[in-house]
Amino acid sequence: MLETLSRGFRQARLKLQGKNLLTEENISEALRDVRVSLLEADVELSVVRSFLDSVRQRALGEVVQVKAGKGPQGMRVTPADHFVKICHEQLVSLMGEGEGALDLSARPAVVMMVGLQGSGKTTTAGKLAKNLLKDGKKPMLVAADIYRPAAVEQLMNLGRKVGVPVFYIKGMKPQQLCQLAVTQAKNVGRDVVIFDTAGRLAIDNELMEELVEIKALTNPGNVLFVCDAMIGQDVVRTAAEFDRRLDFTGFVLTKLDGDARGGAALSIRKVTGKPVLFVGMGEGLDKLEPFRAEGLAGRILGMGDVVGLMRDFQGVVDEETATRDAMQMLSGEFTYESFVNQLRSIRKMGPIKDLVGRLPGISDIMDQIPEEALDDRELTRVESIVQSMTKQERHRPDLLNLSRMRRIARGSGHQVSDIQELHQRFLMARKVMGQLGQATGLFGTVKQAKKARRMFEGMGMGAPEGLGAFAGAGLGGADEGPRLSPAEKAARKKKARDARKARKQQRKHK
Repeated sequence: MLETLSRGFRQARLKLQGKNLLTEENISEALRDVRVSLLEADVELSVVRSFLDSVRQRALGEVVQVKAGKGPQGMRVTPADHFVKICHEQLVSLMGEGEGALDLSARPAVVMMVGLQGSGKTTTAGKLAKNLLKDGKKPMLVAADIYRPAAVEQLMNLGRKVGVPVFYIKGMKPQQLCQLAVTQAKNVGRDVVIFDTAGRLAIDNELMEELVEIKALTNPGNVLFVCDAMIGQDVVRTAAEFDRRLDFTGFVLTKLDGDARGGAALSIRKVTGKPVLFVGMGEGLDKLEPFRAEGLAGRILGMGDVVGLMRDFQGVVDEETATRDAMQMLSGEFTYESFVNQLRSIRKMGPIKDLVGRLPGISDIMDQIPEEALDDRELTRVESIVQSMTKQERHRPDLLNLSRMRRIARGSGHQVSDIQELHQRFLMARKVMGQLGQATGLFGTVKQAKKARRMFEGMGMGAPEGLGAFAGAGLGGADEGPRLSPAEKAARKKKARDARKARKQQRKHK
């Protein structure tokens, strides 16, 4: 996703690494890569020129603060970092952060979906209805596309899945159908009406006149142009014509999770002056997200989108469950049962490659990550192995021996070596998380922190950010940490013994 856009910014950042100054020469060299990337992503030419000029002027006209934070631990900021910051701010400005929202003040509020055939209007209407249900609204869908084969049936199916009524009268013209739907919504207490209007393979007068009439008869507060992000520059020209005839209120960008070059996302607001309100990030009915320019800019620049990632995580896992699982992991009592529950939550959030790409700094090393590690089928394989275990084995992983592994291998259709490899990785991860919990818990010690750090390094991983501080300055060095009295040491040991006994008793009851 958005790889074409990201490539140029990544190359520009690499060219500026090691530079002590941002000069006109090295900025021009870096922006050359950005220009090529933007044009390849099908960003409109005038938008490219405006963006590059803005970045150049800002980069040459500002004083770079080379240090962030106070004291000796302050972080140094390089000219390359400053260049990325400028690009991020300009991208956010270009796409319009925080602009536009659905106008739901009317009773009922009317949302009119328009666009060309194949852009995803019908599916987006269903997704929008589901989003509104979550917000406590009572939407109603209107099947106003009477020309495309099976369009009405598709909307009916979506309505059943979402749990929203669909209004349709066979043989009635779309103009009268939409007008009558608004009246019906008032009568039955539905507070939002969503029109799924007809599209064409290309703009024609018949299509536009029908849409103009529907708008005149129903006076919708929201006219959303649904556009396919994979079309590229053509969608901007199409949007300009729809806007001229309908004066729509905002955009919905669909299929942004596919091989979209991303040019439409950058061009569309600049050219039309209308905000992007939603983005479609997948086929599922829960894959319609409010547009966040800051998040998309961060993903383009390889900075990730942690805010969006956490919002998706909260959508599939409630806070109480997440807290309980986190405490279990850090206590060292992580089980296969909780492990497979975590896998299921990850699968609900979308393709693993997309999730990993939303983590900060990962885009620079995506080509170094083995393809199989980003394959969603690997999650299915692991889940099938865990499902072949008995309930006792899932709760007590230490019970697994060679005989049990052979039975699990037969039941899951895998080799015994696959079971052994998964089990070793699981035990190592559990041990690491337990050490990390000890190091960062109330009874953590510097010695335990250093032990956890060595364990991470032994696995070929860098210690997690912050663990170095626990093992050094953050908690004091090995010689400068707080000394415990003999009574305090005895109390700590007793607390650890009691905790071990409690865990053993808990396992016996299971």
